[in-house]
Amino acid sequence: MINAGRVGDRIAHVVSEVLAPAVLVAALLVAVGWHAGEAPGVSRWWGLPGAVFAAVIPLGYVLHGVRTGRLTDHHIPDRAARRVPLLFGVGSLSAGLVLMVLLGAPREVLALLVAGGLGLVVFALVTHWWKMSIHAGVAAGALATMTAIYGPPALLGAPLVVLGGWARVRLTAHTPAQVVVGALAGAIVAGTVFPALR
Repeated sequence: MINAGRVGDRIAHVVSEVLAPAVLVAALLVAVGWHAGEAPGVSRWWGLPGAVFAAVIPLGYVLHGVRTGRLTDHHIPDRAARRVPLLFGVGSLSAGLVLMVLLGAPREVLALLVAGGLGLVVFALVTHWWKMSIHAGVAAGALATMTAIYGPPALLGAPLVVLGGWARVRLTAHTPAQVVVGALAGAIVAGTVFPALR
C-alpha cells in the first residue's frame, strides 16, 4: 500500500528543489534578459551573466559550505547560519551589477539585479530575528516581476507560489506565517523596485 504521507513529502521535496531560489532567480534573469533583447541592437543573453552572479556563485558558496560542514543543508534550515550566505549573495550580486553597468547591460536586467539585491538585504536583516521563507519571497518576487513585464496574464503563475509555500510548510522548513510574510516581502520589493527602475 502506498503511504500517502511519504508521497506528500516526496512531492514537497521535488517542489522545493524545482522552485528553489537559485533556480527561480536564474530562470527569471534569463527571461527578463530575453525580453530586454526585444529592443533593437540588444542581446537577448544579458540575463546569463546576471544569473551567474545572482544565483550560480551564491549557490556554489552554499554548496561549498555544505561540503565542508559549515552548513547542514543547501536550503540552510538553521536561521543563524543564513546571515553570512545571504550577505555573500549581496556581495556577489553587487559585483555583478557593477560589472554589467560598466558593460552596458539593458536597464531591465539591471533593475532586476537591484531589486534582487534589496530583497536579499531585507531578508538578511530580518533573518537576525526571524526565519522568513526565501523560497516564498523569491517565488512571489518573480511573479511580481513577470506581472510588471507581461501584465495580468502573468498572474496565472500564482499557483506556483502557493505550491512552493505549501512544500516548505509540509517539510516543516517554515511555518505558514513565515511563508506568507516571506512572499509579501518578496512581492513588495520586486513589485515596487523593478517597475520603478526598468
